[in-house]
Amino acid sequence: FLDHRPTRKRVAAEASGKDVLNLFCYTGAFTVYAAAGGARSSLSIDLSKTYTRWAQDNLELNQLSGSSHRVEQRDVLAWLGKDGGQDFDLAIVDPPTFSNSKRMDRAFDIDKDHPWLLERAVARLRPGGVCYFSTNYRRFKLADDLDLGSATIDDISQASVPPDFRNRRIHRCFRIARPS
Repeated sequence: FLDHRPTRKRVAAEASGKDVLNLFCYTGAFTVYAAAGGARSSLSIDLSKTYTRWAQDNLELNQLSGSSHRVEQRDVLAWLGKDGGQDFDLAIVDPPTFSNSKRMDRAFDIDKDHPWLLERAVARLRPGGVCYFSTNYRRFKLADDLDLGSATIDDISQASVPPDFRNRRIHRCFRIARPS
């Protein structure tokens, strides 16, 4: 999506030598930017077979495919619900506002479910890791009971919208950083 050009540039600038996680990856644009920025590895996950194929194609078209950049079709929420697994230095979490796909264990609503989602995504970050979280739900507000430990949360919504967009409230975007 064009509205995330500045955020993708940030990801590319921060990705060098890092292990990157892209949840709800759609066509993999964030992954392509991370890989082009020198990411050591990436894991991109989306429920849609169409979108994961598209993400893989985009990596290949940019000559960035290979075993270090994996794309997996699976339920992000089920994947996050499992304990353990790989840790990452940089994560992108750009979920839908709502989903009730039959292929998911349960429905997802950004208002109700973002604390669970972000707590688990940030838990997958190594010390010093960064998570970019975005939503297109314009009335979105972080929950008061969101518990990310000692991680800092910066609302970068205004800085993440390109200057050529008339609607400056196209999305909400946050940079969440774990201390080193």
